[in-house]
Amino acid sequence: MAVSKSKPLIAIVDDDESVCRAIRRLVRSLGMEADTFASGREFIDRVEATPPSFQPDCVVLDVQMPGINGLEVQERLASSGNSLPVIFITAHDEAGVRDRALTAGAVAFLRKP
Repeated sequence: MAVSKSKPLIAIVDDDESVCRAIRRLVRSLGMEADTFASGREFIDRVEATPPSFQPDCVVLDVQMPGINGLEVQERLASSGNSLPVIFITAHDEAGVRDRALTAGAVAFLRKP
């Protein structure tokens, strides 16, 4: 019996519910699974839960959110040894923020329409 490969799981972290819904629909239309999180804290709590049960293949992460912002989430992942690929999205494309995110290992930095 062949073992079936599960669909990639993408975590979407954005405080704007409409953005989460739109990206989740896009990800699902591409044949992947998606979980959404309304805050960086909610996402970090889920990723760092013991025992670890949530292991997404990638995270789409908003830069500006209340509480823990996207750059802080990226730093937290790196400091815990989590090499989860990060794709940033933002409505406020600032060169310094983009450079910081990419230097820290983000695989992409995209501007929201």
